[in-house]
Amino acid sequence: MTNKKRSVEIAGAGLSGLALAVRMAQLGWNVTLHEKNSDLRMFGAGIWLWGNGLKSLQMIGAYDEAVRRAKVIKEWRIADQEGNILMTRPMTSEDGLLLPPRADLYQSLINRAVAEGVEICTSSTAVSVRQEGVLVLESGKERKADLVVAADGLYSRLRESLYATRVLDYGIEAGIRMLIKHKSGDPDDIITEYWNGPWRLLYNPCTDGENYIFLSAPIDDERGRKIPIDRDFWRETFPLQEDLVNRFQEDGRWDRIGYVRCRTWSDGNVAILGDAANGMPPNLGQAANMAFTNAMALATILTEENDIQSALKKWELVARPLTEHVQWWSYIYGYIVGRWPWPSENMAMRRNDTILTLAKTKWFEEGINRGARSIPLGFNGEINYPNTDEITYDVDNFEQGLLKEMVLSAMGRQNDGQLL
Repeated sequence: MTNKKRSVEIAGAGLSGLALAVRMAQLGWNVTLHEKNSDLRMFGAGIWLWGNGLKSLQMIGAYDEAVRRAKVIKEWRIADQEGNILMTRPMTSEDGLLLPPRADLYQSLINRAVAEGVEICTSSTAVSVRQEGVLVLESGKERKADLVVAADGLYSRLRESLYATRVLDYGIEAGIRMLIKHKSGDPDDIITEYWNGPWRLLYNPCTDGENYIFLSAPIDDERGRKIPIDRDFWRETFPLQEDLVNRFQEDGRWDRIGYVRCRTWSDGNVAILGDAANGMPPNLGQAANMAFTNAMALATILTEENDIQSALKKWELVARPLTEHVQWWSYIYGYIVGRWPWPSENMAMRRNDTILTLAKTKWFEEGINRGARSIPLGFNGEINYPNTDEITYDVDNFEQGLLKEMVLSAMGRQNDGQLL
């Protein structure tokens, strides 16, 4: 079917809003994208692009530009502060991981949006939505469309105008992101995530000239969360990584690591997308990738279906189970790091042993990689819907079941590498 006369208003020109805008325009929709800031800009850190995100970028023609300077990652490691490897995740033929600067990815999406004729309105702040498909702007103007999409981030005011929030967890961690200069001898294709108690230092090769650093600290740790960065603190916490710490920028982007779970992803002719729908900790590097995957699914289903509201319900049924699987795994990952009892040396050893054991199970390997190995709906022109009659999803039972598995694993109740 054609959609030449159908229109969509998207609030939020972040990664998810831009990706959706491009895909909807490619599929024949009239697209208007609203951004509250006076220009489009992205903080200069790095970003993990897994197989599902890379396939999404291929679908919209943004892949080549987005990854032109990116390092190809061959392995992701977790190590303690002494360098002992707790987990290793090599890349296989099933998947891949590239690590470009976030600004390169963002610019590629902007360029594709312009090329596809998306109308981009800057200094345009959305304050609420109405379920009949109306976007209300701060200026007092109301924009009516066949579809309105709230892609205005973790603390979305548009989500709240629909009373769609089920859980908004401000989290227990602060995250700091920065780019540092690359130095001869720095690994070019291995990510290493160092743990020391509830603190983390994540080293990521990014480009030939820069590395991406992510730091995580408890929100109540004044030295760990401090901006400008307290280099002395990070040297004390990770003494073997002193050479990296010496290259830290004084400033960096500071974020509180939050988590959002929605009551619903849509209401009437309004959809919620990206961090506004399913904000997650960055522990698996899947927040942007799942946002891209969900944007591709949303555009595909809306274009195939005549009725907007039915299409939105179908989209949620198809996309939500996988998204919330990834989201919950990301949350549990941070929970294990941040809430494990400290400063007992015995408990530190217990956590290390737990991770070493978990990483060898088929359950863990499949669970942690499920999102990265998923195929976006419509990739290579294929639209293979799951049988929605067979999909049952109860978020409470899902969370309780996964948490139970993690607890059993931590207690060591295993047999031949399989969880009991």
